[in-house]
Amino acid sequence: MAGQIPDLHAEVRTGTGKGAARQARRDGMVPGVVYGGEKEPLAIQVPFNALLKKLKEGRFLSTLFNLKVEGEDDVRVICRSVQRDVVKDLPTHIDLLRLHRTTKINLFIHVDFINEDTCPGIKKGGVLTVVRPDVELKVTAGDIPEKITVDLAGLDIGDIIHISDVTLPEGAKPTIDRDFVIANVSAPSGLAASDDDEEAEAGEEAAAEE
Repeated sequence: MAGQIPDLHAEVRTGTGKGAARQARRDGMVPGVVYGGEKEPLAIQVPFNALLKKLKEGRFLSTLFNLKVEGEDDVRVICRSVQRDVVKDLPTHIDLLRLHRTTKINLFIHVDFINEDTCPGIKKGGVLTVVRPDVELKVTAGDIPEKITVDLAGLDIGDIIHISDVTLPEGAKPTIDRDFVIANVSAPSGLAASDDDEEAEAGEEAAAEE
């Protein structure tokens, strides 16, 4: 089931154009615009420190937010663009897209691995190699899964986990058609090197016998 949708607090921005945007930045705000949803675009501004914190948390462009603006109805939005200062790499403008609960969107969903402590391959010394810690899925805005779960129970060294091996939340599907790899249980590096040496020695012996 979907986790709680985080709030993004903003204010209505009075005035438009470069002059108003510069004033917003001087006031410690980041100007932005909310568009889509069959409504007129709304000029907003977001507190700089609050936005920077969310950007540092990661996945900002793939997170659904509940936008709260005083005097406006709450609306679900996703960020479509963050413009940054070319020198300081700090946010200078954001574009937010309004979404309906039934809107289909592509989001990166976190992959959670369970039963690592009981995985036969790992208990033998194998290593879990995660290829995709997040998987891009097409989901419904009103029912975004918090994560997808991969059960490692029963997996041995050499086993590979594909997206087809994972039970996805209802209504969600991968954005990539091919059956891509999420993770695998690989042999420890020492064992893998030993196997390679043994194969090489066997090859040399076979050549000598010939």
